[in-house]
Amino acid sequence: MRLDKIDDDLKDISFKFFYWFSRFEFALKENDYLKDNTVGAKAEPNWEKFKNMFKDEYTASAEAIRLIDLHPKRQFVAQAGEPEWKPVGIEHCNNELCKVVTMLLTIRNNLFHGGKHGDIDVDSKGRNIELLTIGIEILNQLANLSGIEGAKHNI
Repeated sequence: MRLDKIDDDLKDISFKFFYWFSRFEFALKENDYLKDNTVGAKAEPNWEKFKNMFKDEYTASAEAIRLIDLHPKRQFVAQAGEPEWKPVGIEHCNNELCKVVTMLLTIRNNLFHGGKHGDIDVDSKGRNIELLTIGIEILNQLANLSGIEGAKHNI
């Protein structure tokens, strides 16, 4: 999709989601949620460590329940190599926090990697704005749950 063809409301909420998502991942790294603590290793946020740390005390909010209900989609390779949209898998999840983080990461990946079209849900401006708005609220809730907002660096 060309930049000049994107609705201003969608541009605005997309930027806000990217901003808060990147701030949250920054806060994860700054607060020792790292995939690898070895000196010289890439500083990558460790969502698995975060999920494991807070899975027992996490309670899905109304926004989280709505996000799971909206169930963002992911592209898969279909017959003849054509891309096909399917709901992101959550069968690996055994708790609500895992489901919510999977949905947040899917929203981020779909937005970042672009070219998302060809499906009635994926093409829906209203649905996309709702996903992004809910995603921002959930990132704030996760920061509050984990205490990241008051740790070394605020999100």
